[in-house]
Amino acid sequence: MKIGEDTTKTDSEELKRMHSSKKNTPTMGGTIVIVAILISTLLWCNVYNGYVLLLMFTLIWFGALGFIDDYIKLTQKDAPGLSDMSKFLFQSALGLVLGLILYFHFNKFTWGTQIVIPFIKEFKPDLGPFYILVVTFFIVAMSNAVNLTDGLDGLAIGCSIIAGAVFTVIAYISGNVDFSNYLNIPYIAGSQELSVFCAALAGGGLGFLWYNCFPAQVFMGDTGSLALGGVLGLVAIIVKQEVVMIVIGGIFIAETISVIMQVSFYKMTKKRIFRCAPLHHHFQFKGLSETKVTFRFWIIAVLLAGFSFILL
Repeated sequence: MKIGEDTTKTDSEELKRMHSSKKNTPTMGGTIVIVAILISTLLWCNVYNGYVLLLMFTLIWFGALGFIDDYIKLTQKDAPGLSDMSKFLFQSALGLVLGLILYFHFNKFTWGTQIVIPFIKEFKPDLGPFYILVVTFFIVAMSNAVNLTDGLDGLAIGCSIIAGAVFTVIAYISGNVDFSNYLNIPYIAGSQELSVFCAALAGGGLGFLWYNCFPAQVFMGDTGSLALGGVLGLVAIIVKQEVVMIVIGGIFIAETISVIMQVSFYKMTKKRIFRCAPLHHHFQFKGLSETKVTFRFWIIAVLLAGFSFILL
């Protein structure tokens, strides 16, 4: 349908040159992953489970937001999509709603608004009403973190598959009384259903990666990256493993921090820390091939995933 990516919408001439071959590659392919996850969830999950309903709603909300953003970019010449403020407001609105729902739901449990700290599990700071703001921030941050990581063929979806596979195991453990008691982590009744959702995410991601690996035949666009980041963040919140998510999603966090550092430092000094941000472009500018950067980031993501099990 000629819905192709415009790789010229960047202020870096070097990046335009590097990615010139990607021009007109089909985009908005995140719809493929979203549909795969939803169909699998409807077929194999208990759709009356409140956590599953929240995840499906979040997936659709962020997917629709990303779809609108991509559609504006594709149909309006030189348009960068939705404004940053518009995206932030829509993301925050959903984050706030989810924060309120989970606050009142979890408030009846002793661990409800506590943060679980790996290795020092007896120390569980209780956030009280601030839990709502933390949930909002975490979901918005994770959604944008995956979005920022989506800049090389297969990078964001590969790291998302790894995170989805890890949370398939963690969700099952959290929803099992014996395993959760043995590991001294909160038992979340009904969270084992999230294993199916996370497995669907990993499976849908694998199907998409078949066409997104270098050289990509399709990009997922904001449609997929915003949605995947949002649901991964929500899963981590539901199973009370927000801190562990920072480790599992270490690549996403590093990419985000690199952008924050670059922008802040440039505003203060008019100089750059990295050759280009996010971080994956810095290594490209240093001469590493796209596939080498992607595979090395995957390796780090796998190592972080393995380390996250030790944290449990």
